[in-house]
Amino acid sequence: MVLLKSFRNIFAISELRKKIGFTLAVLIIDRLGTYIPVIGVDVPKLTEIIQHQAGFGGLLGYFDLFSGGALGRCTVFALGIAPYITASIMLQILGMTIPSLEQLLKEGEYGRKIINQYTRYLTLGLSFVYSFTYASYLEYHGLVITPGWSFKLLFMLTLTAGAMLVMWLGDQISLYGIGNGSSVIIFAGIVSRYPGMIGRLIAQVQEGNVHVFMALAVLLAFLFITASIVFLEKGERKIPVQYARRIVGNRVYGGQSSYIPFKINSAGIMPVIFASTILRFPYMLATMLSSKLPMVSNALLAVSSGPFLYVAEFLLIIMFSFFYTALAINPEELADNIKKNGGFIPGVRPGKQTVNYFEYLLNRIGLVGAVYLATLALLPAILQLLFGVPFEESGTSMLIVVGVALELSSQIESYLIEHRYEGFLSGGRLKR
Repeated sequence: MVLLKSFRNIFAISELRKKIGFTLAVLIIDRLGTYIPVIGVDVPKLTEIIQHQAGFGGLLGYFDLFSGGALGRCTVFALGIAPYITASIMLQILGMTIPSLEQLLKEGEYGRKIINQYTRYLTLGLSFVYSFTYASYLEYHGLVITPGWSFKLLFMLTLTAGAMLVMWLGDQISLYGIGNGSSVIIFAGIVSRYPGMIGRLIAQVQEGNVHVFMALAVLLAFLFITASIVFLEKGERKIPVQYARRIVGNRVYGGQSSYIPFKINSAGIMPVIFASTILRFPYMLATMLSSKLPMVSNALLAVSSGPFLYVAEFLLIIMFSFFYTALAINPEELADNIKKNGGFIPGVRPGKQTVNYFEYLLNRIGLVGAVYLATLALLPAILQLLFGVPFEESGTSMLIVVGVALELSSQIESYLIEHRYEGFLSGGRLKR
C-alpha cells in the first residue's frame, strides 16, 4: 500500500507527470527507430554473426548491447547515442589539456553552449567514420546485396542522420523530460533486451537444457549484483569542513560546519566502457586478418580470449578509474575554494597540507572504488566461466542500468520533497 501511494504521488504533481510522459514518448520514438531497417543488407545473416560473436570478445555484439539491438538489426538508429557519448568524452579530455577549451569550460553557460556545439560537430564526424567502418565490415563479410560506393554513401547518410536524430532526442529529454537524455536512451536500450533474455532462459528450462536450480542461481546472482551496485554507488566518505566566523559590520558570517562527500565510485561507468572497448579491438582485427595473416590472427585471438583478457580488463578498469577520478575531482582547486571561503578541515592546515590530504583520501577511496567497479564488471562473465551459469547480462550493462535508475529515482524524490511529499523511497506521505 505504501509503495502504491508513492507511485500515486508521482502522478499527482502535474510538472513531474508531464516530464515523465514526455520522456516516455521520446523513448517510444527512439525504440521505433531501432526497427526501421536499412536497405541492402542481409539482416538474418548479420544477426547470426552477432549472436555467434556475443561472447566476451565480440566487438559488434558489445556495441549492439548499447544500441538496444539496433546494430544487430542494421536499422536507421544502429549507431544510437554512441557517437555523441564518444564526442562528449573526447571534448571533456581535450578540455583538460587544451588551454582554449579549458577556458571555455570555466566561462559558465556561454562556454557550455560553445562546447556543446563543438560536441555536435564532432558527433557528426564520428557518425560518418562509424558508419563507413560498419559498411566496410558488412561488405567484408558478404552481407551486402549490392556492394560498392553507392551502397556505402547511402548507408553512411542513413546511419549518420539516425545518429544525429538520436542525439537530438537525448537533448530533448534533458531539456523537457527527466534525467540525462543520453543515459536514459542507453538505459532503455539495455532494458529492452530483458524480456528476450528471460524468455530464452524460461525456454531453456522447459526444454531441459538448463536445470531449474541453475535458473534460480542466475536470478539470485542478478539480485546480488544489483544490490551490491546500489549499496556501493550510494557509499561515500564525508570530509568535515569548518568555516571560521567573520564579522563584517553588524553581520556575522561563517562559524558553521559542513562536509565534502567523496563517493566510492567517482569515475562512474566510463572506465568500464573504455576498457571493454579497447580490449575488443584485437578480436575485431583478428577476424579481419584471419584470411590474409592467419598467424597474426591466431596471436590476436589468443590475446583477446581466456584468462589474460580478464586480467587485462581488470587492470585497465582500475587504471581508467584513477584517470577519471582525477578528471572529476581536482584536489588543488577544491582546497583553494575552501580556503577562499574561510574554511578548513579540522586537524589539517590550509594550503598544501589540505591538497595532500585530499590526494591521500582520493587514492585510498579510489582504489576501493576501482576494485569494486572492475569486480562487478567481470563478475557475470566469471560466474559463467567457473560454474557454467547461463548469465547473458554483462556487468557493464548492469552497472549502467542500476546507475541510471538510481539517478532517476533521486530526481523523482527531489520533486516529491519539493512539493511537500516525503519522497519516492520513504513512504510518500504529505508533510503537514
